[in-house]
Amino acid sequence: MDGISLLTITVLAVFVGFEVVSKVSSTLHTPLMSGANAIHGIILVGAIIVAGQAAHPWELAVALLAVVLATANLVGGFVVTDRMLEMFRGNKPKKQRAEVPAGDAKPAGTLTSETHARESKGSVQ
Repeated sequence: MDGISLLTITVLAVFVGFEVVSKVSSTLHTPLMSGANAIHGIILVGAIIVAGQAAHPWELAVALLAVVLATANLVGGFVVTDRMLEMFRGNKPKKQRAEVPAGDAKPAGTLTSETHARESKGSVQ
């Protein structure tokens, strides 16, 4: 195939992919992402196998680049899926920590007038 044919196929694939993905409802997006993550895992395994059987240095370089890109894609897919699932879980109240009033908070190791007075009497523990 010549370069123009490959470019035409790539542009058409981008447009079709955009239209398909934009029509997916948000409730179906998470299951589809999980399936895509499984496919990306298979791609990563294939890239590792190709890297292990590379005969020339340039083949090894391209295979290792494929491993890096497939890994980034796989991890990114899981991050996006986790964020989507977080949206469906809803707003749960977060654990509240006991807050110290601003006037009572003192940095560790700070001497106050009370500890200063105790130190001078020798009663510091």
